[in-house]
Amino acid sequence: MKITKLVILFNYKKILLGIVVSLFLFILSFQLDSAVFVILLRVLGILIVLNIIASLMASYILYDTSDLYELNDLKHDIDWNATENAILIHASFDPLSRRLEEKYPHIELTVCDIYGNRHEDESGIEVSKKIFPPNPREIRISPDQLPFEDNSQDVILAVTALHEILDHEKRVLFFKEAKRILKKGGLIIISEQFRDTTNFIFFNIGAFHFLSWKQWKSSIAPSGLKIIGNKKITPFANMLIVENN
Repeated sequence: MKITKLVILFNYKKILLGIVVSLFLFILSFQLDSAVFVILLRVLGILIVLNIIASLMASYILYDTSDLYELNDLKHDIDWNATENAILIHASFDPLSRRLEEKYPHIELTVCDIYGNRHEDESGIEVSKKIFPPNPREIRISPDQLPFEDNSQDVILAVTALHEILDHEKRVLFFKEAKRILKKGGLIIISEQFRDTTNFIFFNIGAFHFLSWKQWKSSIAPSGLKIIGNKKITPFANMLIVENN
């Protein structure tokens, strides 16, 4: 429940607004004489509450019960024993790097926080950093200028982070930079929610926070990197496996 609690913390204003609007609709329905409008307002109020509950349930399934922050399913895609260098990219929220360091102490792991992401100024970020303290070796990066040598990295891991690169051209530049620093056969693992029907149903307008499958393809294609895998982690998130071939 740790991460779901943080989701509530980050979105408590929206949750409270939804509850207030729902209560207002119910109260207003008692002031009307038209049976049609009474039913309409009450149904709308119920739908708002149900959507809040559904989004929190989906968050729990995605963040606290899935493989999103475990990466166990990658054992068929990555030979961790043969991996020497890896980069972990996050957006001011890092529940993963310490687990990776414990599981694979032989890997030279560089932890990168995307500079200028939307989480930096959120009120809940200090609480999240107390629960998941920043890695002491963490560096901040501009996504269009990665501070690594050419052909130096085996793997780039980006878990719920790259959608925070808001500008399309910067995303294109990120993948071009990724191709530059990856070794031949190196991989980028991108775990993200997509802007798709399922996420619209459960997260409503919150789904606009994410990128569509078409946007991911158009961001990656100009780099010459190849998408070799697209698999579901849960009904709400996908894992893209991108290779420097």
